[in-house]
Amino acid sequence: MEPLPAPPWRKTRTPKPVKPQLTQDLIVETGQRIVGREGLDALSMRKVAQELDTGPASLYAHVANKEELLELIYERVLAEIEVPAPEPERWAEQLRETVLTMHQVLNSHGDIGRVSLANVPMGANSMRLGEGMLAIMIEGGVPPRLAAIAVDRLGMLVAADAYEGSLYTSQQRSSGMDVETFVADMFTQMEDYLRNLPPERFPYLTRYAAEMVRPSGEERFELGLDLLIAGLAAHVRSD
Repeated sequence: MEPLPAPPWRKTRTPKPVKPQLTQDLIVETGQRIVGREGLDALSMRKVAQELDTGPASLYAHVANKEELLELIYERVLAEIEVPAPEPERWAEQLRETVLTMHQVLNSHGDIGRVSLANVPMGANSMRLGEGMLAIMIEGGVPPRLAAIAVDRLGMLVAADAYEGSLYTSQQRSSGMDVETFVADMFTQMEDYLRNLPPERFPYLTRYAAEMVRPSGEERFELGLDLLIAGLAAHVRSD
């Protein structure tokens, strides 16, 4: 039954919407949203508090500081990445698929990859990914020392590439151009610049200007990844 309107002589008060209960998960989710929307440099405890309609002091009951918040956001992003159980005969393919998934996930979350460039991630999901990649390689015959180094180098490759991509995205937004136009214009300018360098000083850069700026960033990433995996494969045990 529809409620009746209050009589005009009766004082009433419109109830305010109830705030969601403040939890660490809610704080991390809000921080992740800010990073995805505005970038890592825009994140602050004050901004998170404003989004949650509370004071910064209330956040510290759940998160120690901004550094811990960044680590928690990074861990939340890594939770999206699945690592398959090792199949020794397919180790190279499995490793490639896992790293490409990492690259795709980090690229979809702005410049959150920067967190791993400044610190050694030690959260549960970081450990899960490291364990999974190490298992894939060692079970496939990659010597443990090389596999351990590869976990670190592959992580750096993904994080650095994702960070660079976020810088391009930021520049593109500032330019007011759509992504395809911005990228095409940027690489055309770079190629023209290289072609017009003094050829007597830079014979290879001028001759191979197109090769220096093309193919696309995604193709370049995959080529770099394939070269690393091929290098690992050269050390796989034959027994």
